[in-house]
Amino acid sequence: MDLIPILRTSPLFEGASGEEVHALIQCLGGRVRDFPRDYTIIDEGECSDELGIVLKGAVHINRHDFWGNRSLVANVTIGESFAEALACTALPSEVSVVTATHCSILFLDVHKIITSCENNCRYHHTLIENMVRLLSRKNLELMKKITHLTKRSTREKLLSYLLAESKRQGSRSFTIPFDRQQLADYLAVERSAMSSELSKMRDDGLVEYQRRDFTLHYEEH
Repeated sequence: MDLIPILRTSPLFEGASGEEVHALIQCLGGRVRDFPRDYTIIDEGECSDELGIVLKGAVHINRHDFWGNRSLVANVTIGESFAEALACTALPSEVSVVTATHCSILFLDVHKIITSCENNCRYHHTLIENMVRLLSRKNLELMKKITHLTKRSTREKLLSYLLAESKRQGSRSFTIPFDRQQLADYLAVERSAMSSELSKMRDDGLVEYQRRDFTLHYEEH
């Protein structure tokens, strides 16, 4: 697998040339591991000093409450990263990272990222700046999810999420990264109630859908 084209899509390596990315991987001691589907890469309560970048497949960030109910925090796909904040804080994880498919993951030592290296890599200062931006973007994504979850009804949560995805993908027709159970977990609603509400929304002319493919009918302002 040629890592460089994938890594150049990562916000962490934004602005880096292929040669610079290759040099940085060596400098940071990057290592690649393959995992089967449904493998727990990081479990709740574990610590890690590495962040991961998905090279193939996808992983889910899950949280479980006291009674074992699961909430899907995020879906991480090719070129995206996970566990940055966990690695920076050195605190036990409050979430689990589980593979959604067969995955290839590049692991990088976060301490080597946020401190200047002995080799004085020309790009390393930009790498540190990118790391700060990456953490900020993750924080914004979390705020967006909170916006969905604070809606009062299942319909409002669905519309909030679907509208955000429509705008993010720049089209009324788009594909979401979740199946029905995963979407219910992400929005913290009952799957049966959500499926019933989706049917009502279709009957009301708000949305059309087929599995993960959706088309929204809304007026743009």
